[in-house]
Amino acid sequence: MNLIKSLTLAAFMAASTAPVAFADAKHGSDHSGMDHSNMTMNAEQMEGAVHTKAVVNSIGEGTANVSHEPIPEIGWPAMTMDLPLLEGSQTMGAVNAGDSVTLMLVKGDDGLYAIGAIMPN
Repeated sequence: MNLIKSLTLAAFMAASTAPVAFADAKHGSDHSGMDHSNMTMNAEQMEGAVHTKAVVNSIGEGTANVSHEPIPEIGWPAMTMDLPLLEGSQTMGAVNAGDSVTLMLVKGDDGLYAIGAIMPN
């Protein structure tokens, strides 16, 4: 794993201040088992990723409807919205409607944000 991906993963983990309970015992708190090779993010996107806590309202084909906290880094207030899932996005454990999660949002070349990773809280 290259340094930028390692640092971004570390920042993703640090972004959650609440204790984390993983639904997937395969990964536990050891994230070395995550395969980031399929993620479609480039180094610049990984470096510019932002994190927020959210509740998943629904997950569909390539999209998730979430209610997220304010994201001051990008000027977003708390809101409920549909966000696209990046191709190759990572989900650590089972995620269902009603679950509290931490999202890693990545800004695309089009200037829009999409979900790069979801971690159950």
